[in-house]
Amino acid sequence: MPEYFRGDLADKVPSLINVPVKRRMMCLNESCLDPYQAIKDKFLARMESVRLNRYLSEVTDELHDKLTEYAGFGLDRVNLAWGNGADDILYHIFLATRENDRAFAVSLAPSYFDYKTFCQMVGLGIRFVELDEDFSFDTGEYLRLASHPDCRLAILCNPNNPTGNLYAPEQLRQIVDALPDKLVLIDETYFEFSGATFAGELQRHPNLILVRSFSKAFSGAGLRFGYAISSEENIYSLRKVLTTFHTSILSQAFALTILENKAIFQNQVEEIAAARESMYLKLREIPGLKVHPSATNFLTFSAGERSKELFEYLQDREIAVRDVGAHRRLKDHLRVTVSCAEDNAAFVAAVAAGLGLSTDYTN
Repeated sequence: MPEYFRGDLADKVPSLINVPVKRRMMCLNESCLDPYQAIKDKFLARMESVRLNRYLSEVTDELHDKLTEYAGFGLDRVNLAWGNGADDILYHIFLATRENDRAFAVSLAPSYFDYKTFCQMVGLGIRFVELDEDFSFDTGEYLRLASHPDCRLAILCNPNNPTGNLYAPEQLRQIVDALPDKLVLIDETYFEFSGATFAGELQRHPNLILVRSFSKAFSGAGLRFGYAISSEENIYSLRKVLTTFHTSILSQAFALTILENKAIFQNQVEEIAAARESMYLKLREIPGLKVHPSATNFLTFSAGERSKELFEYLQDREIAVRDVGAHRRLKDHLRVTVSCAEDNAAFVAAVAAGLGLSTDYTN
């Protein structure tokens, strides 16, 4: 059969999500708040004046203004570009930075697994700096790899997924300063939960680009809306690989309505952050369980050699968590999304019961 596509695709497989689908979906870092139900009346009122039979809409300009206002720090519309989720933005950044077959990106490991996926999709190599046992990393080793002439992109996820930890701003700033001829991408998908952002440093660092999502803090996993923030020049270059009508007017109208009612979602973030701390403390009390602190909407934990057994026990009780143990640093680790109070209580109780404990850890 003739080969119609790129030769390097022959040994690759399509990107698929493989997670258990259960009544309590605590495996994909989704929100328990349905954004449509939260803002339905306002969204439907807006849609009365939106024409989906047209390519152009005033919604686009309104969203651009509102998103720029939300980003803050004196940024302008020329500093932002959006796409179909943060994943879509990441994909197009990788596409735009790939120079040739030798080009590669640098990332930490373990970190967001789809950095590798998207690099492979566009033919961009990727190399990794492994995290230490405490989830820190060697700045010198990172800079050594990122300084290579063929490195086109340095990636840092902050807070990191799936470990949940924040890196010191001084360490990240050192990397940005040391790589003026490289694009440094800081993935801020979970920044609303951590409060940590480099948006205020964009004007001083023309090599910096931030990626954010509406999937987590704004409860819009199914909405597929994410955005990049960077210098005017970087955003202009990124737009060159985006198609003209890159996101639907329907998605834009919903994202705009979310921003117009952002207090609803900000309150939800506060509630999730408080629930995360409560769950963290309860899990710490369970003998045989190790749980890591987090600045996100999830917790990563381990029951050691019993993690696989616990994973299956939770599935049998309709609780889906994520197995994140593929990398050796997280061997025997699972990840749970902090959800609504009922889900959180059921999860903690099931973990305790799964490890053979009768004590009520939900109170």
